This record gives sequence, structure tokens and C-alpha cells, in this order.
Amino acid sequence: MSYNENNVFAKIIRNEIPCNKVYEDDYCLAFHDVNPAAPIHILVIPKGPYSSFDNFCSNGSSDEISSFFKGVSNVITKLNLPNGYRIITNSGIDGCQTVNHFHIHILAGERLGPLVVQDNHHK
Repeated sequence: MSYNENNVFAKIIRNEIPCNKVYEDDYCLAFHDVNPAAPIHILVIPKGPYSSFDNFCSNGSSDEISSFFKGVSNVITKLNLPNGYRIITNSGIDGCQTVNHFHIHILAGERLGPLVVQDNHHK
């Protein structure tokens, strides 16, 4: 999947679209999801042009990768989530990725359901 410079997250990074920011440093930006799937739903994105987790890990510099994941940890610490949280990243069509920019979802604020809803096709 090639990177699209006009995806919504790239526009947010360039300040072309506003966001409800939670955290920002030189390598990442975290903000509230506009369509939350849980009471707390934060997106954390690297500032570089990476389309997926594997693309980021293969092509990001050591500083970018290390700083990004430290940024995710900083967001979790800032949110103070004593009852836990879930981290998700989606990749590609089968992974239900909707924005062509690597991002991590932090979900919290209630007991979360199963990771995958089982249906009769997968039994």
C-alpha cells in the first residue's frame, strides 16, 4: 500500500484539518478520534509518511520508532487509565484500515468486548 500525502492524518499533521490534541512531540501526534469506539479513543500517529506498522518499522529511523512508541506510552500515562486499555493498529483491507497512514488506537474507559466478533463463517 503506497502512502497518500492527502490522507486525513497527513492533513492533520500539516494543520490543514484541526484535531483535539492530547499529546505532541517531534515524532508523533495524539488526538481524540472523531468517531470514538469507546469512551476514551485516542489515535497516535507518527509524523512521517508511513502507511502501515510494517512500513513504519522497516523504513522509519531508530529515533522515529523509539520516540513514537515512547510517545504512545506518554499518552497512556497522561490519560491515567487504572482499569486498563487496548492498543490496536489495523493494516490493509482485511485489517480494516480506513486511513492510509500508520496509526495506533488507544481504547479505554469501559470494559471492552472481544477483539474479533465471531460469526458462523469462521467456526
